[in-house]
Amino acid sequence: MNSRVILEAKEIIKTFPGTPPTEVLRGASLTALENETIAIMGGSGEGKSTLLHILGTLDTPTSGSLLICGKQSSDYSQAALRNEHIGFIFQSYHLLEDFSALENVLMPLKIGRKLSPTTEKRGRSLMKELGLQGKEDLSAKLLSGGEKQRLAIARALSNDPHLLLADEPTGNLDRHHSQEIQRLLLSKAKELGKALIVVTHDEEFAKQCDRILFLKEGALYNQPL
Repeated sequence: MNSRVILEAKEIIKTFPGTPPTEVLRGASLTALENETIAIMGGSGEGKSTLLHILGTLDTPTSGSLLICGKQSSDYSQAALRNEHIGFIFQSYHLLEDFSALENVLMPLKIGRKLSPTTEKRGRSLMKELGLQGKEDLSAKLLSGGEKQRLAIARALSNDPHLLLADEPTGNLDRHHSQEIQRLLLSKAKELGKALIVVTHDEEFAKQCDRILFLKEGALYNQPL
């Protein structure tokens, strides 16, 4: 049985204005299937975060096409894409520090007008599965770095998206907590059948993914595991 194509990016070009203009991406292409984990590696300044932002529709390409679940990204509303189809995990967490842990997890559901007793129960279950039981009412700013990233994973999964995008999700953590987050993120993505694309400098993390792609001079290349 063939796996469903969740994301297909074709010939993505991104040029930033200037004198002269800076072409960061020069025809980058990739396909991500459901239940597939992909690591994107590359040197600093190669455009990895720019690519991830384009894949998540946080930025627009200069040219190229982006299909999500078989439809052009432009055929969706931005709200539908970000609240239904895509979950983001950032290096710096991007939590609402003065809100409780549970409120952070439920925020995508609240914004998407999907908050209900059933979805709140899902949010609480995710927190429990990610080792945050008993932290629901605690202010997010009181959590440790590892707990904040686990909370960010729970938030990304709360709206049951098809696609997870993670930008250096362990970059701010020590080795112990980094390995913990790697294990949790990869296991939850597989358990729930999500397509996961993660930008990382950590070679050991990348080797745990199904595929490694290397971004060099604006294009993506397969990297042997």
